[in-house]
Amino acid sequence: MISTTLLVIFYVFTPFLILYSCQKLSILRRIGAIIIAYGVGLVAGVSGLLPENSAEIQDIIATITIPIALPLMLFSSDIKAWTRLAGTTVISMIIAFFAVVAAVVVGYFAFRTDDIQDLWKVGGLLIGVYTGGTPNLAALKLMLDVNNDTYLITHAYDMLIGAGYFFFLITIGQKVFGYVLPKFKPSLKSNDQNVLNDMSVNPMWGLAKKENRIPMLKALGLSVGIFAIAGSTTLFTPEKNQMIVVILLITTLGILFSLSPSVNKLKNTFELGMYFILVFSIDVASMVDLTNIANASPTIFYYVFLVVFGSLFLQVLLSVFFKIDTDTVIVTSTALICSPPFVPAVAGAIKNKEIIVSGLTVGIIGYAVGNYLGVLVAEFLRAL
Repeated sequence: MISTTLLVIFYVFTPFLILYSCQKLSILRRIGAIIIAYGVGLVAGVSGLLPENSAEIQDIIATITIPIALPLMLFSSDIKAWTRLAGTTVISMIIAFFAVVAAVVVGYFAFRTDDIQDLWKVGGLLIGVYTGGTPNLAALKLMLDVNNDTYLITHAYDMLIGAGYFFFLITIGQKVFGYVLPKFKPSLKSNDQNVLNDMSVNPMWGLAKKENRIPMLKALGLSVGIFAIAGSTTLFTPEKNQMIVVILLITTLGILFSLSPSVNKLKNTFELGMYFILVFSIDVASMVDLTNIANASPTIFYYVFLVVFGSLFLQVLLSVFFKIDTDTVIVTSTALICSPPFVPAVAGAIKNKEIIVSGLTVGIIGYAVGNYLGVLVAEFLRAL
């Protein structure tokens, strides 16, 4: 009993220590809390210190953290802002979505072999992470019943290749794309430096502030209620479809509740959701068998590489035809492939703060639709 209690404490409170460390040490902040969380989980898993009955606790934590995190991350979505996107941004977003889906489908045919079972599930994961982000990747793991080793391998390759992709965008991406795409035309509006300051990455996110506790507790209670409502569908849903129905219903309810001003204005709901993602990350990483990772086929690496850079190539190619400017293509691609938190960094690197708001909005739309699109494409690939 004592060991079980300590295990739960470890999973629940370690993310707070990680965030605190990231706040104090710039080198850890650059590495990122999620990567550190995976590292801590891996170390815990191979240390031999976890109790013998840890598997049951790990399964429970993995099952409940994502359904609770998803509504929290969607409550702050500004759905009305979606309708205010500029025409070129909307077109660029549609092109980017299409490019990711096309690259996943092409990669599935290119790398479908006997070496990787259920490659269609990997395709679904890639749709989720490259139209939304890590929360969608984690949700689709549950929805598609992806085993822990495949999930961690896919996410590890995603972070490795994504780092190279991000470095390309902030260094020479604007110059390279400028050879074939038109330049960005600034509007008459002044650049808003405050937006960039507000969206700068602060690992603690204000979660520890006393004034935020009541709003976060309200949001958490609402999220748990949504989970309970969605979970009740398992009473009459076929077992093989239960997790898909639960997650999609949770996503839908999270979006609907975001339309309520009283919910939408609750402080730090997105950040609290990300805290649960960190708990999930440590938990899943601690369940992985490193022997399986060491012996992993390179097929998934090639698949991820093709999706990241293949979708970027196709997006640029189509953007030439539709005359989308360089900066809009870059920020749209960043929002989907890297996720919204990277948008301000890219905007600063290419010296165009005017694209921050549209980039963030595209990224939030990706969070909202990633689960739906991931399941649809995965089921499509399985049927082929």
